[in-house]
Amino acid sequence: MIENKKMEIHNNFYLDGQPLKIISGAIHYFRIDPEYWQDRLAKVKAMGCNTIETYVPWNVHEPSKGVFQFSGQYDLIRFIELAQQLGLYVILRASPYICAEWEFGGLPAWLLKDPDMKVRSLYQPFIEHVSQYFETLIPKIAPYQCDQGGPIILMQVENEYGYYSNEKGYLNRVAELMKACGVTVPLVTSDSTRESILHAGSLPEKALPTVNCGANLKERLDSLKAIIPDRPLMCMEFWIGWFNIWGGQHQVRDITAINKDLKDMLELGHINIYMAHGGTNFGFMNGANYYEKVVDGYIKEEYAPATTSYDYGAPIDESGELTEKFYQFRETIASVTGQSATNAKGLDPVQKRAYGKWRVSKKVSLFSVLDDLSSPHYHAYPVTMEQLDQSYGYILYRSELAKKSLSQSIKLLGTNDRAHVFLNEKHQFTAYRETFKTKQTLELTADSTNQLDILVENMGRSNFGPYLNEQRKGIKTGVMLDEYLHTGWYHYPLPLSNLNQLDFAKGYQEGQPAFYQIDFIVDQPEDTYLTLPGWGKGCVFLNDFNLGRFWEVGPQLSLYIPAPKLKQGKNKLIIFETEGKTSETVEFVEKSIIKAN
Repeated sequence: MIENKKMEIHNNFYLDGQPLKIISGAIHYFRIDPEYWQDRLAKVKAMGCNTIETYVPWNVHEPSKGVFQFSGQYDLIRFIELAQQLGLYVILRASPYICAEWEFGGLPAWLLKDPDMKVRSLYQPFIEHVSQYFETLIPKIAPYQCDQGGPIILMQVENEYGYYSNEKGYLNRVAELMKACGVTVPLVTSDSTRESILHAGSLPEKALPTVNCGANLKERLDSLKAIIPDRPLMCMEFWIGWFNIWGGQHQVRDITAINKDLKDMLELGHINIYMAHGGTNFGFMNGANYYEKVVDGYIKEEYAPATTSYDYGAPIDESGELTEKFYQFRETIASVTGQSATNAKGLDPVQKRAYGKWRVSKKVSLFSVLDDLSSPHYHAYPVTMEQLDQSYGYILYRSELAKKSLSQSIKLLGTNDRAHVFLNEKHQFTAYRETFKTKQTLELTADSTNQLDILVENMGRSNFGPYLNEQRKGIKTGVMLDEYLHTGWYHYPLPLSNLNQLDFAKGYQEGQPAFYQIDFIVDQPEDTYLTLPGWGKGCVFLNDFNLGRFWEVGPQLSLYIPAPKLKQGKNKLIIFETEGKTSETVEFVEKSIIKAN
C-alpha cells in the first residue's frame, strides 16, 4: 500500500513532518524516446538525486483546440509512474508557459489565431483556454500528488514570469485555477536572482519563490533571502550547461566552477540540476530567442533558433551516456549528503552502431508534388500559418505576376522566419533575419506566366522574452512589388505530416526544394547518428518520425537516432532539403559531430 504524505514548507521542506533535502535533476519526457525513460530516470537517481523535475508543454498535449493527447511520447502519467517505481519524488512544472527552449515556450500555436491574443495575461480568452486545459490536465495528474499516495511534491504556477511581466493578478488567477482543478501540493514560482525580476514574478503569499541561476549561486541569493527570510532556499534551475543556436558556437562550461556552485547550493538549501539529461528537440519543437547584437553602433535584437539537439552539456548526454560531469556531480552530492556514491556499473551501457553510407534512391521536387501534399487557400493578401490552422513546418505562397518584360522590385514585409523566393520555379534569393529589409529585383518576361512562389519556414517560435504575442509565422504584412502591396495569393500549408502521399515518380529539378528517399538495412537496431555532409538545410523523417532539423551552418552536424526508431530490416529515410544543396549519400556514425568553435 502506498502511503499518503503531506508536503509542507516552513523553514525547510517537510514530508510527513520529516525534513526533506531536495536534490533534483531535470529530465523532460517529451524530449526522450519513451522506451528510454526508465533508463534515464535510473541514471538521474544513480547520480544522487532523490527527485526529478519536468515541465509539461501545453502545445504537445493540446495540439489543436480541444484535441488532447497523452500517449506515446507524451504519456506523462506513465513517466510519473516510472519515477515513483524508482523511488523518485517529482516536481511538476505544469504551468501554461514553460520556456525550456521549446517551441513557443510550450504555448500552443493555435492561440495566435486570435489577432488580439495576449498570452500570459488576464486577457479573458487566454484565461479561458488555460482553464479548459487545466480541467483536462490536472484531474489526470492530481491522483499522483504525494498527499494522495503519489510522488509529486511540488507544482509550479508560472515560469520566469518576472522576465515577462509583473501582472500579479494573472499569477494569482493561475494559482487559483490550479487549486480549483485539484492541485493540493505546495506551489512554487521560479525567477532570476535579480531583485526587480524576482519581485515582478513571485507570489510569496501563495507560492514559494525559487531562483534560476548558472553561476556564483552563493553570492546571488540575497534577493531571495530578503523575500523569504524564514523559508527554504531553492535553485529551481541550476544551469550546468547551455543550449546551442544555429550558426552559433558550441556552448561549453567549466566543470570546476559548476561543481563548486553545486556544492555551495547543496550546503545552503535545495537544488534542481538543469539539465540532468537534456534529450532532443525532435520534429519542429525547438524554440528560439532574440539576442542583442551591435550593428553600426546600435543594439539590435536578432532572432536565434535553437538546434535540434538539447544535449545542454548535461551529465547524462543526449544518447544517455554518462559523462565526466556525471561522476563529479555524484561525488559532490555524496560528499554533502554523507551517503556513499551510488555504483553506476549496473546501469545499462549505451549500445551504438555506425551503419555506414547509403545512397539516395529516389528524389522529387517540391513543385512537382505540391498539389499532392497541400490544398491551396485563396486570400487577397498573404495570411499567416495560424490563420490557416497550421502550427509548424513550411508554407508556400503563390501568385501570378504581369506577363510583361520588366524589372520589378520586391520586398517581403513582416515575414517569419526564412523565405526562399522563386520566379517560374527558379530561385531568386533567400531572405533571413536582417535581409528581409533589403529590396531585391525580379526580371519578368513577356513569354512566361511569371509565377511567383515564396516558401517560408517556421524555424521555431520564440520561447522567451517580450515578443511572444508576435510569433505568427509566414507572411504577416504583405509582399511589396515596386511601391504597392501585391494581391491575389494561393496559400499551400506544408506541415509535412503526410509524406506518405509523396509521388517520387514525378519530376525533379536540381536547385529546387526537394524530397529525397534513402532506403537502408539494419540488422540489429542500436543508437546511431545521422550525418549529412554536403547537404544544406532541412528536416529528416525516419520511418515517418520527424527526427528534426539539420543545417550545415552548425554547430550541430549530426542527428541523434534512438534505437527504438529503427526497424530490424528495411528502414526508410525521407529528407526535405530547401537550399538545393545535396549529396548522393548520407552516413550513419557512432558519435555525434559538433562543429569546432
